[in-house]
Amino acid sequence: MGKVTGFLEYERLEEGYEPVPQRLKKWKEFVIGLSAEQSKVQSARCMDCGTPFCNSGCPVNNIIPDFNDLVFRGDWQNALTVLHSTNNFPEFTGRVCPAPCEAACTLNVNDDAVGIKSIEHAIIDRAWAEGWVAPQPPAVKTGKTVAVVGSGPAGLAAAQQLARAGHAVTVFEKNSRIGGLLRYGIPDFKMEKSHIDRRIEQMQAEGVVFRTGVLIGEMGEGSKVTNDAKETISPDALKAQFDAVVLAGGSEISRDLPVPGRELDGVHYAMEFLPMQNKVVAGDKLKGQIMATGKHVIVIGGGDTGSDCVGTSNRHGAASVTQFELMPQPPETEDKPLTWPYWPSKLRTSSSHEEGCEREFAIATKELVAGTGKDKGRVTALKTVHVQWQGGKMVEVAGTEKEWKADLVLLAMGFTSPVPGVLQAFGVERDPRGNAKAGTDDDSGYATNVPQVFAAGDMRRGQSLVVWAIREGRQAARAVDRFLMGASALPR
Repeated sequence: MGKVTGFLEYERLEEGYEPVPQRLKKWKEFVIGLSAEQSKVQSARCMDCGTPFCNSGCPVNNIIPDFNDLVFRGDWQNALTVLHSTNNFPEFTGRVCPAPCEAACTLNVNDDAVGIKSIEHAIIDRAWAEGWVAPQPPAVKTGKTVAVVGSGPAGLAAAQQLARAGHAVTVFEKNSRIGGLLRYGIPDFKMEKSHIDRRIEQMQAEGVVFRTGVLIGEMGEGSKVTNDAKETISPDALKAQFDAVVLAGGSEISRDLPVPGRELDGVHYAMEFLPMQNKVVAGDKLKGQIMATGKHVIVIGGGDTGSDCVGTSNRHGAASVTQFELMPQPPETEDKPLTWPYWPSKLRTSSSHEEGCEREFAIATKELVAGTGKDKGRVTALKTVHVQWQGGKMVEVAGTEKEWKADLVLLAMGFTSPVPGVLQAFGVERDPRGNAKAGTDDDSGYATNVPQVFAAGDMRRGQSLVVWAIREGRQAARAVDRFLMGASALPR
């Protein structure tokens, strides 16, 4: 490494945030990235540790010590080359990835981890600013055609890899804009959509064709995720037109809350609430947007989606925001000797929580209460009870019942599966969780039971991280390339 003793000399430096009052007035990103000099100091903390567990902790296996060393030496362009060798879209992961690589950092055993995510963020932002990110069209066309269904991170990664291998790739998206849940699920204050737009321009220059407003197969029942499709293409027609098909849609069936009062007005899935705001930011004119302005908001679900609902509600001007989590509150600090290098259970406070949110743990919702008079048919309150976990079972704690004022209840409890209608229309076998059944081995990985049809991302593995979607898209591209050509030079 460039500075062998750097981890002894320098403390971890966090990225900065704009002040809360300032950032709540807009939908723009508010993270203040590291400067070139700060990035150099941060990268100097990377140890010559022999076995870089960060590489395996990262789902796309970023070659982290190498790009850290290159940043320290001021060789930013080669740092970009190393970063891009494993990750098609570091501007996405550098903003929204929870950084499992940092949990696995060797320095994290008894100190603060290297700020890997902030260095990645700095590399790719500088690369775009300097004009280093350029299209990479193939030197030779194969004459093979591939359809990618879904334009989220898995679909985009697969499409870019396949296009660079020389195949003619068309991406189909049911909504009016490309990006999948990157576009419609992640608020703009966490990731502005211009980052997606310029990648689309790059991919178009590499030969990828994008078709929006096109539904492949059937939506069926259960999905509340936005759907702007004006055209439908059958799976048989798609398979007849293309040599291979990659199913890379999202996990769109939201987990429901089966309690009395679920049918009341004012109770919505997070993925009804969040996409509407993203569309408004993009300039769309909507009728009946779900707004939190002046309301007492209860967010049920303690994960990232729930946090996004908190940040969006605060920007709407909610009267109050409370977030419920069924599980007990995790410890403030993880037991590193027990958990390292794996992802630890510990209390995580997001920037949205810091903007204003009451958090309740080990709490279960018993009933959603309807109002009277002009509020008849609308939720006005919510009844809860605290719970304990005994022998793996949830037990209510007597005497902890409480009623909360609630004008808007947002369900952010995760997703159970992709839309069944799409997989059923293709005749793809599903696993017990409802995902497309396909393995990951190098010989037949990502192939479904239907000839020439592959599956990747949330549609295959279930609800997961953006970085896992990119990994799956890249690996599925290699599998498709081998299927079409008999061998593949694409990285696994």
